[in-house]
Amino acid sequence: MFSIGQLSTKTGVKIPTIRYYEQMGLIENAGRSAGNQRRYDQAGLERLSFIRHARDLGLSIEHIRELVDLSRHPEQPCTHAHALAERHLLSVRARIAKLQKLEQELARISGLPDDGQVGSCNVIQALADHSLCKTSH
Repeated sequence: MFSIGQLSTKTGVKIPTIRYYEQMGLIENAGRSAGNQRRYDQAGLERLSFIRHARDLGLSIEHIRELVDLSRHPEQPCTHAHALAERHLLSVRARIAKLQKLEQELARISGLPDDGQVGSCNVIQALADHSLCKTSH
């Protein structure tokens, strides 16, 4: 059995976040010790590690809830979990593409020559007038 502090240390999840996940039903409500301290078992540790890893991969709480619910039915096919992961991957790729466009535009406008005065600063002008940008972002 683990105290909430031990669980936090082992998973890297802050104590208020553990309580939040417990309130949301993502992890089982902890049993209580004679001193009324939360006590978590190995399954609680594993579930919290699962949630932490999923959050690190950028999955939303809603998607994590779906996966937790799926994990409660180990006899079911895994197709929904694969579909969820595929949708998330597509979303990540779209964000990467957008960030690459932003990177290109920022590199372009930061390299524009000007006379060094704010009044004629091409960076400020490009930020003030989107039509001066070369790409849509």
